[in-house]
Amino acid sequence: MEREKLGSRLGFIFLSAGCAIGIGNVWRFPYITGLYGGGVFVLFYLFFLVMMGIPVMTMEFAVGRASRRSIIKSFKEMEKPGQKWHLQGYLGMVGNYILMMFYTTVAGWMLYYFFLMLTGRFVGKDAEQVGAMFTDMLAAPGVLTVSMVLIVISGMLICSLGLQKGVERITKVMMSLLLVIIMILAVRGMTLEGGMEGLKFYLLPDFQRMKEVGVWETITAAMNQAFFTLSLGIGSMAIFGSYIDRKHTLLGESVNIAILDTFVAIVSGLIIFPVSFAFDISPDKGPSLIFVTLPNIFNHMAGGRIWGTLFFVFMTFAAFSTILAVFENIISCGMDLFHWDRKKSCMINLVLITVLSLPCVFGFNIWSAFQPLGEGSTILDLEDFLVSNIILPVGSLCYLLFCVTRFGWGFEKYREEANAGTGLKIPEWIRIYMVYILPVLLIVLILQTLL
Repeated sequence: MEREKLGSRLGFIFLSAGCAIGIGNVWRFPYITGLYGGGVFVLFYLFFLVMMGIPVMTMEFAVGRASRRSIIKSFKEMEKPGQKWHLQGYLGMVGNYILMMFYTTVAGWMLYYFFLMLTGRFVGKDAEQVGAMFTDMLAAPGVLTVSMVLIVISGMLICSLGLQKGVERITKVMMSLLLVIIMILAVRGMTLEGGMEGLKFYLLPDFQRMKEVGVWETITAAMNQAFFTLSLGIGSMAIFGSYIDRKHTLLGESVNIAILDTFVAIVSGLIIFPVSFAFDISPDKGPSLIFVTLPNIFNHMAGGRIWGTLFFVFMTFAAFSTILAVFENIISCGMDLFHWDRKKSCMINLVLITVLSLPCVFGFNIWSAFQPLGEGSTILDLEDFLVSNIILPVGSLCYLLFCVTRFGWGFEKYREEANAGTGLKIPEWIRIYMVYILPVLLIVLILQTLL
């Protein structure tokens, strides 16, 4: 069976960036930027993006492009006889499934809130009632299940249409709209009275704030964000590497994707901080920011229903772009491992992911007594912890060691693949950093997230 190919370079960049751009860009990045000193944190973040995130991204793309396989077969294709690198393929697959076991549910929340905003359900509600609407949604397994199933069916339907006709075509439209909507919302936020104060708080370096939370804490938070924002370690980037030609270097492409991902994260803050400051509300992080704080603010804004609807379209697209990318990885693994055709892999995984997503849905209501990570935690928290703190960083370390050590593919072969084509090249002198320093940084990151 001939390997499918992406139709354009823009499709590749949008798909890869769409995978990296997720809910964390919006509900985590602005909050921690504000917490850790604004512009100071952004500088640390950009430093670690260049030093850690982008190099590992080139490695994942290189393994994908050289093997022309999904994560389940790529290491098998390239390892030396008797080696065990292919076991990382199974870890990556598990990571993809666990990620989708909770991400589909959260994307369902976005879809449901888009519906609520569109139909004017928040109009006339006070702050307490808006907060209660989020609690009521989580307590209703029927609402959560229907929203999640709609997301899974939509994603699998698009993937079943094919790589170019389905995934690439829809992602191009969705990402273009996402970028337009986010710019419109940012301009609106910055033109609100009092909005500029929020902007100063967000982007001006504040060393005092950084000292209060701790310099080391700021550095590790920046390292964390720079690394995890790119969704590395489970082959969801490698799969798109396997669909592209060798016309452009992988460092150049990785830089483009990181710029797009960072742009969305920073512009999200240009929406959240001016809007929060204009209405004198403290910007929170996580679900409470998106589902309680912002709907409250939109309620007080002129034309708030329109702005709120646009915001939840943007959030749905941000979540759904990641889902499409990871679904494509999962479907491709089914095709590589069991020789299914695309439609069969989509059908089987539609059923599988729907069933596997139910524990996360029930964790907020029927099974809420099960609190795996201590009081107040949910099944979603456990699934998120497994992916974010273990599978992504360990998977990334596997890609790194495979690409730079003589026990794997080796630095020269990796560099030759990454440098094929026109664009930014990986220089020979960077070898010492990649072989001896970058693995240590990654191990520090893994230990720091686990301890």
